[in-house]
Amino acid sequence: MASTAARVQPGSFLTLHYRLAGPAGDIINTFHDKPATLTLGAGELSPAVEQRLLGLEEGARTVFEIPAGEAFGERNPEMVQWVARKLLAQMGDPHERYAVGDVVQFPTPDGLGQYAGAVRQLGEDRDGDGQPDAVLFDFNHPLAGQPVTFEVHLIGVL
Repeated sequence: MASTAARVQPGSFLTLHYRLAGPAGDIINTFHDKPATLTLGAGELSPAVEQRLLGLEEGARTVFEIPAGEAFGERNPEMVQWVARKLLAQMGDPHERYAVGDVVQFPTPDGLGQYAGAVRQLGEDRDGDGQPDAVLFDFNHPLAGQPVTFEVHLIGVL
């Protein structure tokens, strides 16, 4: 007898638990919290991850090993950039203190969205005020250029 469970299609509304992990461990894991809800094709997951969900049946539980660079692209050296303190002060709190490893949210130029950068290095304190004159940010996705494990438990498909 053929299964009557709903299958994931483009535009499907999904309720699911999922875990995205790179070589250093989990980036996101909803298995210990409430499930996530999202619409396939709305850009909430990378296209490579969404592609693997297509055709899965409601109730499915599976793990995908995605090759390096496929899930979030290759690392782009041009996305590692120094940002002057003056510009950081204009975009946020002028007294903000940055530390290597911090993830900072920035507004998109149109002001409608956000993107994130991770602090990689602090510039020199040329003014003697305890603040670096610039901060080196990495705007690549944390899993860019890395193999990714994507585990999913598909709870509901509408």
